[in-house]
Amino acid sequence: MRNPRILSARPPASPARAAMAPQSDFCRPEMVIRVVLAAELLAAVAVAFVAESATDALMRFATATGGVMPAILLWLIAACALRRRLGRWRPVPQYLAAAVAGVLAGLYGCAVLQGTGAITQAPWLAGAWAGGLFGAAAMGVMNLRTAAQMPAAATARLTELQQRIRPHFLFNTLNSAIALVRDDPAQAEAMLEDLAELFRQALAEPGESASLAEEIDLAQRYLAIEQVRFGPRLRIAWQLDKAAAGARLPPLLLQPLVENAVRHGVEPSPEGGELRIRTERRGSRVVIEVVNTLPPLRWAESPLPRGHGIALDNVRSRLRLLHDLQASLSAGLDRDCWRVRIDIPADPTDKPKRTQP
Repeated sequence: MRNPRILSARPPASPARAAMAPQSDFCRPEMVIRVVLAAELLAAVAVAFVAESATDALMRFATATGGVMPAILLWLIAACALRRRLGRWRPVPQYLAAAVAGVLAGLYGCAVLQGTGAITQAPWLAGAWAGGLFGAAAMGVMNLRTAAQMPAAATARLTELQQRIRPHFLFNTLNSAIALVRDDPAQAEAMLEDLAELFRQALAEPGESASLAEEIDLAQRYLAIEQVRFGPRLRIAWQLDKAAAGARLPPLLLQPLVENAVRHGVEPSPEGGELRIRTERRGSRVVIEVVNTLPPLRWAESPLPRGHGIALDNVRSRLRLLHDLQASLSAGLDRDCWRVRIDIPADPTDKPKRTQP
């Protein structure tokens, strides 16, 4: 057998790793922008209560920004640097640590204002109170956001499993393997190994993410099974960029897209169809495309069934849970093909290699 441990399941994610998710979000650029905008909005509201005119409000807001921005950035740096330790703590110590960091950041903002001469007497007590309350509130909002994402992640996982384990796919694979047992035992064994690996991944405890290389491997196993079933009707073209292999994806994300391409692009047509999977690294981004030809309308005795977009909605929601605003998905007609395009961040530790001239 190619993989003697093929039926073993992946170990579940550790509690420490699961608890680390809320704090790790503070390191993301989109979260930094949200926190900064929230702080600036609160500063603008506070200024509006004491300003005597619009001009006075603008001047006070500019002065407040000079202290708020350094304080917020200092707090974000501390939250990002301590995210691993905070992820192992219980909620009460997390809130206390966030509040203490907020107090220190508020005092630092007051020191910046007084040190630069923007104000003659810094509001030390008010700055400390505001910083502490903002730090604890930011941690609370992040924990609530994570708690709200957990049901969404569970729903996305359940939807993915329902799409993955289809009885007709299992029966077709087993029937094909039975037919090959006498004529080609080696191919039958390889097919059953691929099927076992697919189900092992589907039924294992989900991890936080998987590499693009791992997702490509699962897609290749699935298509190897379907290749036996469809034969020359299924034409597959791979264009894989090794520099993109380290990009992170939600586990079991690519295979449902490939399966949909086979079901809607190849299966309905007696002539079969072509499936193209392409990956490419472009600087700090990775592009993934799944393209399938569409069946000719002349073969359709009735209007071709349209999908409900469940797989695409599931992929989109799972990408949002992992990468937030840094990921995008688009899908639609491209001439006589259906194209799904995913744009995600590249692995920052996986630097592309320069080709020698």
